[in-house]
Amino acid sequence: MQPNNPKDLFKSWVPEWLVKIILFTILMPSMVLFFLPQANLNASAGHYGCEPKDMQFAVTLFYAGFVGFYSLERRFFSFLATKEYFIIFNILQIISCVILYNSMELYVIFPLRFLQGMLFASSVNLSLSTIFTRIESEKAREISFSVFFGMLICTTPFNNIVTADLIDQFDYNFLYKIAVFSFMPGLMMILLSMNYVRLQVKFPLYDLDWESFVLYSTILILFGYLMAYGQQYYWFEDTDLRIVGIGLLIFIFFFAYRQFNLKRPYINLQIFKFRNFKIGCLVLFIMYICRFASGITNNYFGQILKFDPRHISYINIFNLAGLIFGVVISCAFLLQKRNIRFIWGTGFLLLLIFHVAMYFLFNVSANESYYFLPLLCQGIGVGMIMVPTIIYIISSVDIKLGPSAAAIALCVRYLGFTVSMGLINYFSLFRKSQHYNRFQDNITYANTVYHDEINRYMNKLSTNGMLPSLTEKAGQKLVIADVNQQASLRYAMDYYEMMSWIILGMIVLVICTPYINKTLVYLKSKTLVPA
Repeated sequence: MQPNNPKDLFKSWVPEWLVKIILFTILMPSMVLFFLPQANLNASAGHYGCEPKDMQFAVTLFYAGFVGFYSLERRFFSFLATKEYFIIFNILQIISCVILYNSMELYVIFPLRFLQGMLFASSVNLSLSTIFTRIESEKAREISFSVFFGMLICTTPFNNIVTADLIDQFDYNFLYKIAVFSFMPGLMMILLSMNYVRLQVKFPLYDLDWESFVLYSTILILFGYLMAYGQQYYWFEDTDLRIVGIGLLIFIFFFAYRQFNLKRPYINLQIFKFRNFKIGCLVLFIMYICRFASGITNNYFGQILKFDPRHISYINIFNLAGLIFGVVISCAFLLQKRNIRFIWGTGFLLLLIFHVAMYFLFNVSANESYYFLPLLCQGIGVGMIMVPTIIYIISSVDIKLGPSAAAIALCVRYLGFTVSMGLINYFSLFRKSQHYNRFQDNITYANTVYHDEINRYMNKLSTNGMLPSLTEKAGQKLVIADVNQQASLRYAMDYYEMMSWIILGMIVLVICTPYINKTLVYLKSKTLVPA
């Protein structure tokens, strides 16, 4: 059975611009679900009666489902008709959101988040394949590619803006009710506008490499678990984490052994022989760690400057604008065949400006306008690096290895996200406690500054009507609160200082590596979907 012409996928009365709107309408609800628990960690953790780390792990499970199922999903894509496939995963997403709306138990939430990640992989691959097969020119492919990744990297600030008011006014699980209805327009558009045709020849679902899928997904989940809970339980001092670490090494060994001995590997590890591929993965990994450093900035806005979630979301409009602007710039550079070294160098320079500026701007009081320009720079830097780097990675290998390179690029993004989470947890728990203890060592009765601060607070409290017998104890508590604030500032400064040095190292690497420019940055295949 021969595949149909991609132009026959939609009914004849559907214009091309409406096709793209339909496909992005299908993608958008799944993208919003991606980082939904992280839109307001305290609100989501409070709703479910769990730790914020549990909600971080819920995000990693979604990501792990996306990454793990990416390679296996292609078999389902070849087996099912396009319209049928769209209907199935949209209905499954709706069902999962209904269950999450009615559930409060983590043992239900965690598996469903992984399932939603798998369904997101189907949504992404099918939507992008549909777009790419309908596009003739390389220019249009790169624009569509940039639009998709622009949407993907904008999900976090977009979620914060959209959900800030909803979380304040409704129960957290109300967001899942909204998610249920958000899938309806896309589903209705599919039913009305699409024909039952195939983009590829039907390929039966036998000899599915589900063993590799299980091994690969387990590796991703175990690594995400280590990064989410490692610092909280003192890493390998905890028995459970030691078991997780040993299990992770065992699963990595068996997965790699299996791939080297399979005729058709789940992920062809021969891609690591390409030098430029490894450079591209390193750039993408560092960029993703830098991307999520803005989480510390948001914590600073909330904990130190006492901004409410709505206020924080509005400030992040500058970061969102920067991301959009950066993606547009990078797309223009790609179309002009600009030097990849120039694109990377400019992007990392903007990220360096953001981290250095924030290092000096961290203070117990500040005007919000001070942070507009740094957040804009961070967004532009991430937007400029993201799309060219992924295309660079895919272009660095042979066309037949493109799907494996795309899968590893997706895995690298997952590793960047989880490692960033682990680093932030380390600095927020361990380094913050170090600074707190160091500050407390100086709180003694022999310290005149300590007495001056207590007296200042006592006078202020007395002026506001507090009884004299209570002012001293209240003053001591306020001094301790100040110490806690200073410890928070110091750990944030430590993290941004470390990231500044790493980014500076990346700039030097990009400048001093001559063979970087030898890879042509373009999409070689119109059917490749490097999600």
